[in-house]
Amino acid sequence: MTQARTAAITAVAGYLPEYILDNAELERLVDTNDEWILTRTGIRERHILKGEGRGTSDMVAPAVTRLLAKRGIAPEEIDCLIVGTVTPDMCFPSTANLTCLKAGLKNAWGYDLAAACSGFLYALTTGAALIESGRCKKVIVAGADKMSSIIDYTDRNTCVLFGDGAACVLLEADEEGFGLKDTILRSDGAGGQYLRVPASGSQYPATHETVEGRQHFLRQEGQQVFKAAVKGMAEVAYELLARNGLEGKDITWLVPHQANMRIIDATANRIGIPKERVMVNIERYGNTTGATLPLCLMDWESRLKRGDNLVLAAFGAGFTWGAAWIKWAYDGSAVTG
Repeated sequence: MTQARTAAITAVAGYLPEYILDNAELERLVDTNDEWILTRTGIRERHILKGEGRGTSDMVAPAVTRLLAKRGIAPEEIDCLIVGTVTPDMCFPSTANLTCLKAGLKNAWGYDLAAACSGFLYALTTGAALIESGRCKKVIVAGADKMSSIIDYTDRNTCVLFGDGAACVLLEADEEGFGLKDTILRSDGAGGQYLRVPASGSQYPATHETVEGRQHFLRQEGQQVFKAAVKGMAEVAYELLARNGLEGKDITWLVPHQANMRIIDATANRIGIPKERVMVNIERYGNTTGATLPLCLMDWESRLKRGDNLVLAAFGAGFTWGAAWIKWAYDGSAVTG
């Protein structure tokens, strides 16, 4: 019996810059050490995009090219590209627009979506709607950020946390019960004061004062963000399972935003997922913001099986947060390239 049309992930790929910034190098930049960073975050190293004039689209474009090669389709077949990012190459044109040019997506329209660390979840939900409605046949959803472009490397509380990277998934229609089954998305602008870039937008454009005051870098009140993230990610994941009649034993993998090991552990505990079924790569990449969830899917693709139940959960600046239930559509071990 044919089921309702859903949007299934049919391929995944990513890109990580070559340069690796490890904790030893950070020790030479700020007053910190490897033990302090590992104990509080779980991070050993992070990738950094180097080179003058290189922006987020320079990570998304190779990720898209790899995705197309893995799926065996031409760039012209893509209908739409959505990029979840808070570090666009520039205000406009959009990173999606520039990526379409660089990756040869001549028939695609696209746009950027800004929801910080929840950006990929927001974009995935939006892209899925285009597939479910029949308006598009092939949609690429990317999460990507060049966080090094907005990090103050004299601030030890934030510079140890973030890295650069990009990853994307291809969405196609499915009528066999696989794909994106449900999402719950939340936002609360009252949290913006605790995690933000104060200047560079229309409220406070660049001036000598904002530049000298280092107002174009990320600012974070760690304790406030940590408390909100623990509660937000854990509770929304629990709510998602409850409303779909699922329990932890029904979930094959938890795919959590890679911000902090303590937040990841709290989310896993809340929905009853043991550590061996939690995707964790924060040690190697740090917090890549919009890219963390699809990078996990990329790293674990070979272990994913058709029919696996995945729960994706994220929390980001805004505040924004959410969770998604996906029934995986293909055997990752059969993928080459």
